[in-house]
Amino acid sequence: MPKRTDIRKILVIGSGPIVIGQGCEFDYSGTQAVRALRQVGYEVVLVNSNPATIMTDPATADVTYLEPLTPELLAQVVERERPDALLPTMGGQVGLNAAMALHAAGVLDRFGVEMIGATAETIDKAEDRDRFRAAMGNIGLAVPRSEIVTDLTGARAAAERLGFPLIIRPSFTLGGTGGSIAYNAEEFDGLVAFALDASPIHQVLLEESVLGWKEYELEVMRDGADNAIVVCTIENLDAMGVHTGDSITVAPAQTLTDREYQILRDAALAILSEIGVETGGSNVQFAVHPETGRMVVVEMNPRVSRSSALASKATGFPIAKIAALVAVGLRLDEIRNDITRETPACFEPTLDYCVVKAPRFDFVKFPGCDDTLATQMKSVGEVMAIGRTFHEALGKALRSMETGLAGLDPPEAPPAEPEELLARLRTPRADRLLVVAEGLRRGLPVEALAEASGFDPWFVDQVGQVVEVEAQAAAAGPALLEDREGLLRAKRMGLSDRRLGRLLGTSEVAVRGARRRHGIHAAFKRVDTCGGEFVAHTPYLYSTYDEQDEARPTERKKIMILGGGPNRIGQGIEFDYCCVHAAYALKEAGYETIMVNCNPETVSTDYDTSDRLYFEPLTFEDVMEIVRVERPDGVLVQYGGQTPLNLAVPLERAGVRIIGTPPDAIDRTEDRGRFAELVAKLGLLQPPNGIATSEEEAVRVAEQVGYPIVVRPSYVLGGRAMEIVFDDAGLRHYMRHAVKASPEHPVLIDHFLQEAIEVDVDCISDGETVVIGGIMEHIEEAGIHSGDSACSLPPYSLPPEVVEEIRRQTVATAREIGVVGLMNVQYAVKDGRVYTLEVNPRASRTVPFVSKATGRPLAKLGALVMVGRKLPELGVTEEVVPDHFAVKEAVFPFLRLPGADTVLGPEMKSTGEVMGLDRDFGCAVAKAQIAAGTALPTSGAVLFTVKDLDKPLTVPVARRLAELGFEILATQGTAEYLRRHGVAAEAVHKVTEGRPHVVDRITNGEVQLVVNTTSDAEDRRQSFSIRASALRLGVPYFTTVAGAREAVKGIAALQRGELTARPLQGYYAAH
Repeated sequence: MPKRTDIRKILVIGSGPIVIGQGCEFDYSGTQAVRALRQVGYEVVLVNSNPATIMTDPATADVTYLEPLTPELLAQVVERERPDALLPTMGGQVGLNAAMALHAAGVLDRFGVEMIGATAETIDKAEDRDRFRAAMGNIGLAVPRSEIVTDLTGARAAAERLGFPLIIRPSFTLGGTGGSIAYNAEEFDGLVAFALDASPIHQVLLEESVLGWKEYELEVMRDGADNAIVVCTIENLDAMGVHTGDSITVAPAQTLTDREYQILRDAALAILSEIGVETGGSNVQFAVHPETGRMVVVEMNPRVSRSSALASKATGFPIAKIAALVAVGLRLDEIRNDITRETPACFEPTLDYCVVKAPRFDFVKFPGCDDTLATQMKSVGEVMAIGRTFHEALGKALRSMETGLAGLDPPEAPPAEPEELLARLRTPRADRLLVVAEGLRRGLPVEALAEASGFDPWFVDQVGQVVEVEAQAAAAGPALLEDREGLLRAKRMGLSDRRLGRLLGTSEVAVRGARRRHGIHAAFKRVDTCGGEFVAHTPYLYSTYDEQDEARPTERKKIMILGGGPNRIGQGIEFDYCCVHAAYALKEAGYETIMVNCNPETVSTDYDTSDRLYFEPLTFEDVMEIVRVERPDGVLVQYGGQTPLNLAVPLERAGVRIIGTPPDAIDRTEDRGRFAELVAKLGLLQPPNGIATSEEEAVRVAEQVGYPIVVRPSYVLGGRAMEIVFDDAGLRHYMRHAVKASPEHPVLIDHFLQEAIEVDVDCISDGETVVIGGIMEHIEEAGIHSGDSACSLPPYSLPPEVVEEIRRQTVATAREIGVVGLMNVQYAVKDGRVYTLEVNPRASRTVPFVSKATGRPLAKLGALVMVGRKLPELGVTEEVVPDHFAVKEAVFPFLRLPGADTVLGPEMKSTGEVMGLDRDFGCAVAKAQIAAGTALPTSGAVLFTVKDLDKPLTVPVARRLAELGFEILATQGTAEYLRRHGVAAEAVHKVTEGRPHVVDRITNGEVQLVVNTTSDAEDRRQSFSIRASALRLGVPYFTTVAGAREAVKGIAALQRGELTARPLQGYYAAH
């Protein structure tokens, strides 16, 4: 069946910002789908609000809208572009919900737009819990006993009938948002109320508990001729009760018999047919009782999902691409497999290796949050590892996570008694696998550990085999380095050189040296989708300690690009964006590109982004094994964030050529003493600062630089463990509890410039010519991490002479350092003076934002100058200053992490970002806020409760809101101050002053916006309930007056009703 000719233009809706539950996997799937549709001749219109994506590059789709994914703005796009079809299945739950909103509003019918891939009826049948349960009954498949409720009264009655514990699942949410487990009636009401609020249709499924059952997922694909295949089976190590996004998972499923697999396969294909997924991919989740074998259907997603990205990377089968092609009429047997170039897409992939996915958590960023794992997803990223065996893949996955693990290291503070250890396992946490390994080291039975952890005994036994080899290695000690067979056995069990070094009481260097003496090296195998039956033409490789090597390196000029590893707070999709652009640019320049990364969610790990892909951990050991085989002409380390930068010096010492800015120049900016010399040489200003390696030295340095101070560990990304400290007591507490200072790990201390404006600058240099990429003025004042602060390009309030001085300093700094590639500088402006805070001669997280704002692809250009091209020959000699405003706003995970405080500071907490574009600054601010999920009010009451220092700044904000028709509420001290300065304000009680108090007013729906700033830890503690209530009830809040001030401009724009969707390419046409 040929492709459809009755449709010409297709609308694709993206997934918005990166949040917990919906990561960059939808950039990967959306990009793949858009390219596939354009390749077969369709015009594609894309809408998304996330600037850090490849899909929103102006060259990806024919027309690109960087706009909030609201029904109103999407309707404008539909009216303007008049697409023939809408593909709703590539943007995760957000894209699906947006498409359903357009359908419900009648927009699609009004403009004659057909939903392809999944119809509104199909989506509703899969997503509506009641209809899905009925559909399963129609085909004789069991689901857990359950009831649908829409209010608290109905929920209580259902709970009596179903009994506890109960699984609470809101409808139409992503990543289990709002989901929980209620073990008793006492906690039930609050959890259900939260779930009802989380569901966009105010509907919740109460489900009988299947906690402890085994969980499996099947990725399935169907075309319009009813050809259907299972692409991949995925087995969760964690039992039901832990969200699949937080579980360690394995592909293919390891503990199913063939008969059990066939039952699940038949059920999955029957579900696809019954729900009505005529074309495209779906994910079906099953629970199986570990003893009786009873199977129930948990849910199905009629779209590309998080697991689809994992399944695609695990098998080499491009699910999103194939789903897009079958959505426009092609059959699976008509689509060629890119990897084999012989087999059609209707061949089910066969794996002759094992894949392990491990989640990455960042609880350390959120003191006080609940770190137990349950039905609501909490991980911020993931890694994938491929090995010939489960042991090998598990070892690679653990060291890929970049949490300091070298393998199955002992857990922190392991319980002393066996019963305590088993009790700890019964509450799932991020370290549960390490606790299982510790239990095995102490001789606890496999069955007891399996029962406590919920892991299948087979997996516990596999971990036990690794622990046994570790024990043998430890017993042998350094003598193992002379035993070739023993060393090879340890490597085949997945033990890293670093882990072996610890076990043997020696070093990673010694183990590596012994391996080289014995000729023990990794071999590389190809992912071929067919278990070795056909030749793989696409070099998609993984390492294993096997005899036969399939790498077959070429003799071409080649550049290796080191990716960013797992997404985490502080290092996300922005760096993957840069790596992808480097691969594209260097390919076009005639180089063979080699990508090394271990993140299955990303575009960089798509098999056709680079010429050769190595799905490997980003450790010195693993990278050097690839270097040994490939012998690249250079390695690019400046684009993947801190992960590859940490490898720059060790790689250079090992004789590897690092392209671009030399590692020594990078060290000149990161070493505090050398940086001070650089600043002094250029005659620049820097806040007074010093270095401390002990508590007493820190106190002495603080006296010299003057409080308040900013303290942080050296060489970190994302402001890890960074704090603002106001006195000796606070500093001593920080030195004792937040960091472990030593000569090897000094603490950096800077005087904190209060009420300064922070500025970010990205520039590009070829070693001679320096061109500014973009100057961004932060909206929040200095002291808020740059990744968490909103910012504007161009600056919206800085005087022209200050902006010119910033340009001058940036160019001088780049020339002095000898930057070849990209550089980011952060400045603080106070009283008209410019202070240099830090210089980073590498790609920064703002590169995608600046590139989208200006239309200049900085990452591509940076890669080209790294290999010797000059900016003038590339046509880049002048800064692009847009005549529109681009506003970046951060997106936070607080709702997913109960107990976390929403106050912002110098340690980064955001998971993603959005962009608001408009000719008017207020409209750009409004778009950014809406895209970030902040529904700015246009009427009602605003509550102010601010610290003394902020009261003068609050007056003009409150006055402007009053002029816009808002009622002003404030706690006693703030209200009195406002009244004294001519702003009418109603005083309300603090929580400690009697009732009704501020939280009552918020809970009763009497407050539409909260502005709350705090001065110290005690102040934060007392006002925590205000912020928590606003967060829980979806009331917009600001924890800085500067953020509130600019939001007021957005509110004014919304009152004028001026938001208009405009294509990205249209903004560039002006310049």
